Amino acid sequence: MSGARTSVRIRVPATSANLGPAFDCAGLALSCADDLDFTVTDGGLSVEMTGEGADELPTDESHLVVRAFRAACDELGWAPPGLRLATTNAIPQGRGMGSSAAAVVGGVFGAWALCPDVGAIDLGAVLRLADRFEGHADNVAACLHGGVTLVWAGDDGPVAERLDVDPRIQPLLLVPGSTLSTTAARGLLPELVPHGDASFNAGRSALLVAALTWDPGLLLPATEDRLHQRQRAAAMPDSLALVERLRAEGLAAVVSGAGPSVLVLTSRQPGDDLVDFSDGAEVRRVAGLVPTGWRLLPLSVDGTGARVLSGAQVTS
Repeated sequence: MSGARTSVRIRVPATSANLGPAFDCAGLALSCADDLDFTVTDGGLSVEMTGEGADELPTDESHLVVRAFRAACDELGWAPPGLRLATTNAIPQGRGMGSSAAAVVGGVFGAWALCPDVGAIDLGAVLRLADRFEGHADNVAACLHGGVTLVWAGDDGPVAERLDVDPRIQPLLLVPGSTLSTTAARGLLPELVPHGDASFNAGRSALLVAALTWDPGLLLPATEDRLHQRQRAAAMPDSLALVERLRAEGLAAVVSGAGPSVLVLTSRQPGDDLVDFSDGAEVRRVAGLVPTGWRLLPLSVDGTGARVLSGAQVTS
């Protein structure tokens, strides 16, 4: 280990997948992130956590970050003698904000950054490994690249394309006190969908790219969905009711990922502060509609994605 890096800090952002119509093929990186500190030790495993989920997540080899770290080490043919992991978690757990994708990306990044035989982190390789491990390439790609990402199945695994989000757009997250398992939410989806609904969502997904990248005025129609949100209403009736209420008010609201959080894509209006519009007109409208027991998180788009704060090299 002489000359090798023995500790590294990784930052991984929250994400919101689907964005309404783009089921399993689009994700947005958000300015809410977990910090993960990895240290190679002489032996054993130590896991320390603060913040979201600190009192609920395991502190042994079953911890998702540790499992992802080990899987990446196996992929790289490297076995560190011991590991200390310390996390500061800001991403709410089980709320449809990509906490598991962030954990997996963080673990894989940690292994790549510390492995003495790796010169730089290959984002394409990380995406493929994280997808095999986590199974949700839309969240993983957004967490890796930042901005809004489109993801599709290539011959060798998932491929992602990152796009810049129009700076007028601000995401708001409405987070309930309850959680929902992604597996449970997916279990409610039908195996077959009508051709008309598939065609509708394809058109709205294409429109979504325009709305997110250069014309926020299209956000309301561009976030319409027929494939997955209403089909999962039984698992999160309050979330779907809130989405409908917000949309009736002209706000581009969708279920965030598998839920139960709700994502609202607001945009700067005339008279809003040019730099910070966290108290803008649409934000105030949303704040007035937040149900009791829900948190309002005014966020911004994370344009960077996962990063090694102590400076390991990353390649695309």
